[in-house]
Amino acid sequence: MSFDIIFVFFLLGLALFLFSTNYVSFDVASITLLVCLLVSGILTPEEGFSGINNPATISIAAMFVISEGIRRTGILNTAGDFFCEKMKQNFWLWLIVMLLFVSFASAFMNNTAVIMIFIPVIIDIAARIGISASKLLMPLSFAAIMGGINTLIGTSTNLLVSSIIEERAGQAFSMFDFAPMGLIFLGGGFLYMYLFGVDLIPSRRDKEDLTKGFKMQGYLTDLRVKENSDLVDKYLNEEELTKELDLDVIRIFKPESDSSAQRTKTMVKAGDVLRIRGSASEIDKLLRREDLSLVPGDRWVDVDLEHGRDALVEAAVAPESTLAGITLSDIDFYERFGAIPLAIRHHGELQQEDLSEISLAGGDALLLSLSTDRVHDLNEDPNFVISSELDIMRPRTNKIPVALTILAGVVGTAAFNLAPIVVSAPAGVILMILTGCITAEEAYKAINWKVIMLLVGVLPLGMAMDKTGAAGLLAESLINLLHSLGPVAILSGFYFLTMLVTAIISVNASVALLAPIAYEVASQIDVNAAPLVLAVSYAASLTFITPFGHHANTLIYGPGQFKFSDFTKVGLPLNLIFWILATAFIPIIWSF
Repeated sequence: MSFDIIFVFFLLGLALFLFSTNYVSFDVASITLLVCLLVSGILTPEEGFSGINNPATISIAAMFVISEGIRRTGILNTAGDFFCEKMKQNFWLWLIVMLLFVSFASAFMNNTAVIMIFIPVIIDIAARIGISASKLLMPLSFAAIMGGINTLIGTSTNLLVSSIIEERAGQAFSMFDFAPMGLIFLGGGFLYMYLFGVDLIPSRRDKEDLTKGFKMQGYLTDLRVKENSDLVDKYLNEEELTKELDLDVIRIFKPESDSSAQRTKTMVKAGDVLRIRGSASEIDKLLRREDLSLVPGDRWVDVDLEHGRDALVEAAVAPESTLAGITLSDIDFYERFGAIPLAIRHHGELQQEDLSEISLAGGDALLLSLSTDRVHDLNEDPNFVISSELDIMRPRTNKIPVALTILAGVVGTAAFNLAPIVVSAPAGVILMILTGCITAEEAYKAINWKVIMLLVGVLPLGMAMDKTGAAGLLAESLINLLHSLGPVAILSGFYFLTMLVTAIISVNASVALLAPIAYEVASQIDVNAAPLVLAVSYAASLTFITPFGHHANTLIYGPGQFKFSDFTKVGLPLNLIFWILATAFIPIIWSF
């Protein structure tokens, strides 16, 4: 092997290490790989930065914006309200109809937007009918994942694999090439979930208010300010009051008005009540001041934290959030979001202490106390998904016909080969902005730049594998291992390998690394590459065995109060069923 091949293999190993650990975020890991390829001279600057203008990168960025434009019209909120009313009449019938709608919507827009809208709807429905929300949230996520694979634009992996095969064969996949096999997966998945899956889902989230769900009973305390306190006639300095203590002042109640709360720029008076978050042991330390007295209280409920202009909100950290790996103290959480964290469900474990030292991760659920006028700001921040049922959306309902027409135009133009998706999607973005469906600022925020940077760095690695011959060498090894069993066995092997790799690294990274190898294998054994490349795409998208394999699962992880093992318990059988279906039907639909 030449030095270039050895170096590329080293980068492949480095990629697997960085993508499967939290050492650095995956976008930083991706750019690190790109820099290594440029510095080594394996790729020229033109080749190295080809990921920026790659059709997949441009198309995926455009579809983020178009999906956000659809979401901001409020059409999904309207659909959620409709299903909420219908499910009161016939729960199981309308649950299936709703999940089919979610699958359909996910086929034409980013399924993150669909999940974001339906999480609070599902939680509200579950509370009304007396069923655990966990039993409904996992089917919601799985339905969105299975729906997304049916069209070229339904998931970024389809766009990516289409771009990869177009670069090598000069022929991209069309809009509905993915649908025949996708519908088989969808039917099999719905049948599995109906017969077995729902029964396997544990009832993690019960019908209870947020205060009880986050076990805040022992972590909220009211303290009254005595007349001799040195806090009297001064503005509250929380840092000085709670210095070296794991405590937060949630708000201050005035004796003359217990329906409003002040947090900042408040002159403290004798008799004021400080509501504080913290453990009993920390409160005991604060009471050593002797100028504060304990106020006896009943059991806490949500309404105790929702007086006046205060709101109690559950928010999940979004997948691929820029806050991942950062602690609350590092980002000065209160100053940035105007919210006080009361508890965090981190990696499935509930924590009420040392919150400022917890490194946030996608799927974490935070219980937040904040002013009602800041809830909308939090909802607009792409780092969070609010899972509480709150009327905070300001939809542009008058733009619904316009936005749907634009989406139909993007889909139709690509479906009838009038223009490639890399042309129709950006055109759709411009029309969304010009017609007022979305503002330019909102469009920039809608793009998941971490995913874009991942593609910018990983796509050139695939090019380097081709250029150095590393892809060919890996292909020869796989051929020697499976060639005697025939192309179907090779397809089955690629599906299984991709399924395993996607369990530990991101979906798009696994496709960018494995699709070029699949194409090279097909070339060497002289068969149609489409079945092998499609096997990689389907296997990467249809990942259910971890909460982090697909961002739809990450979104429901915290709100559903799931354990990591819950996804493996329910998702592993489904993954194996899909492996069997792929092995049996892909060669029939796409002959070798």
